[in-house]
Amino acid sequence: MLFLDNLLLLVSMIILIILVLVGVAFLTLLERKVLGYIQIRKGPNKVGFIGIFQPFSDAIKLFTKEQVYPYLSNYNIYYLSPIINLFLALILWFSMPFLTIFFNFNFSLLYILVISSLGVYTIMLAGWSSNSNYSLLGSLRSVAQTISYEVSLALILLSFMFFILSYNIFDFYKFQEMIWFLFLFFPLSLMWVVTCLAETNRTPFDFAEGESELVSGFNVEYSSGGFALIFMAEYSNILFMSMLCSLLFLGGGFNFLFFMKILFMSFLWIWVRGTLPRYRYDKLMMLAWKIYLPISLNFLLFYIGLKLFMMILMF
Repeated sequence: MLFLDNLLLLVSMIILIILVLVGVAFLTLLERKVLGYIQIRKGPNKVGFIGIFQPFSDAIKLFTKEQVYPYLSNYNIYYLSPIINLFLALILWFSMPFLTIFFNFNFSLLYILVISSLGVYTIMLAGWSSNSNYSLLGSLRSVAQTISYEVSLALILLSFMFFILSYNIFDFYKFQEMIWFLFLFFPLSLMWVVTCLAETNRTPFDFAEGESELVSGFNVEYSSGGFALIFMAEYSNILFMSMLCSLLFLGGGFNFLFFMKILFMSFLWIWVRGTLPRYRYDKLMMLAWKIYLPISLNFLLFYIGLKLFMMILMF
């Protein structure tokens, strides 16, 4: 019986990963379409009906191109970094709660923080092992940015966790049956979205890939498959963060509406990219350490006090 249970878990894992990769493919198409319409043009519309097969043709093109690597690069680390990056982005999804349980473990929020912080190392090693000045600068920027915003990410998450007194994501769904946390945690919810934008290295915080300054940032030396893996990891993280936003403060739900919420949050990521110009790097750091850190700490104290007050009232 245990063998069959483990087999079912393995099949569920494989199905989830395949569906996430398909979601990533169509997210890239959505982004190109939305950016196209923001810039008053059509976007991909030739391959298949209204460009529906464009992501697959892009994938075939990228993975069949010749793999080049810098002669002075640290080849093994250079080659493995994108693979590990995508692997970490995909195993993040195992914390996603299902009504059929899946890996619905009790410390899923800690698991998310641990795995997302490991992603920093792959970016750092990808930039360093290329032995290029531009990629090293891009990776250093990215690491500094991600570490800075992980602090506020963890503190904002702590406010949510103190409120529900659990590390399990599934409990967020139970607590939001009557009212969404968006209304109870409105400022923190907005801060969470901005922090997630900085965590996923997206506009207006895409300093790791600042084309105007660093050519293409930490992935400048990557081509074909390596570049595609980094690209897929980034979009997988965007989808995951959208799912997390839907669970944390948009009520969860595990029905059709839940997936509509994920779609809306993903669209928000793209909308921000099409609308806002790139931020200034010193302002990005000031935002993390001088604004978000004290505000999230104050909110943390406030919600701890609120929770204690509610517990006193209950008893």
